[in-house]
Amino acid sequence: MTTPEATGLATVGAATALLEAYRPGDTRFFASPTRTLLAHGTQAEVPHDARPLPTRVAATLADASPVGGRPPIVLGAVPFDQGAPAALVVPGTIDWGPPLSADPLIALAAPAPPPTDWDIRPVPAPETYRAGVAEAVRRMRAGAFDKVVLARTLELHAADPPDIPVLLQRLARRDPQGYTFAVPGTRPDHTLIGASPELLVSRHGDRVVANPLAGSAKRSTDLAEDVRRAMALLESEKDLHEHAVVVAAVRDALAPHCATLEIPERPTLVCTAAMWHLSTTVTGTVDPERRPSALELACALHPTPAVCGTPTTTARQTIADLEPFDRGLYTGMVGWGDADGDGEWVVTIRCAEAASDVLRLYAGAGIVAESSPDAETAETEAKFRTFLHAVAGER
Repeated sequence: MTTPEATGLATVGAATALLEAYRPGDTRFFASPTRTLLAHGTQAEVPHDARPLPTRVAATLADASPVGGRPPIVLGAVPFDQGAPAALVVPGTIDWGPPLSADPLIALAAPAPPPTDWDIRPVPAPETYRAGVAEAVRRMRAGAFDKVVLARTLELHAADPPDIPVLLQRLARRDPQGYTFAVPGTRPDHTLIGASPELLVSRHGDRVVANPLAGSAKRSTDLAEDVRRAMALLESEKDLHEHAVVVAAVRDALAPHCATLEIPERPTLVCTAAMWHLSTTVTGTVDPERRPSALELACALHPTPAVCGTPTTTARQTIADLEPFDRGLYTGMVGWGDADGDGEWVVTIRCAEAASDVLRLYAGAGIVAESSPDAETAETEAKFRTFLHAVAGER
């Protein structure tokens, strides 16, 4: 679906007005480098049954009515476990805007969060996480598998509910070039909110784009040190190996569905306010006979080694063995898709789940045989900074 809003010809304030209008509840916000969406209400929910998710979505869209004179879309989130219920709906109304990065008003300061006395509890504790990394490394060196992504959480408790609209504003204004979202979760009164740097896959017409990220380094406020860290990441054998594993998996997953694929030989760098990442932009065209939808492509890719590991089955079992929590929507995918097959699906990272009195933050690190437990724990600490900055809870 090509929209006037996606061309970058923006009216000043058009995108930020949608950002400022977001309120939690039956409202969904999604912003990408191509557009900004604010949706209200629910025309239809995608059912949870034995059919493949793309089949259920296609059937739901086929029965849906146009929204505001445009074809309907599905919008929402899919969990890490594709067999679990998704949080996807056809909204009742949708406002489309240009990308946040094209709106000059996005440069204005974000509102300050309300003063909150947060009680922060890590799950698992850092020493337990380090032990889990060491165990994963031991298994890899014994030849059990090649890579696993291990995550941990921070539970932030407070007397008052988190101010989700302020958190969203702070996330979006800090990294307007990325993918910012706030959608209802799979449980009542829960909101998934985040600012992901990673596009899983998009399809617009015949064109397919995927942007796997793997290999990370914490940014520095000192310019010279920041550049040094970026260059060191580009030359890190450990991180280049981790990245190559992910790119190879993306290639193998997309190849059966695409007529052409173009993959650069070496990764480049992308950054958020908190992190440097190794990045490869994979482009291609869909198979003209099958014309798989963006969601079909996303389901073929998910979960990539960037959020799970490889081989997938062994990595999943290792995650189940070593992570003391259910990931839920974390490391799933969030985005939108239409009946023509166009859409954008983003890897659900740099995110949190907000409820009445708790904010659960997630961060993970890719573990390979060369990994250091201390270094991987430090990487998750750095990734938490995206959200800790938003809640003014940085330590």
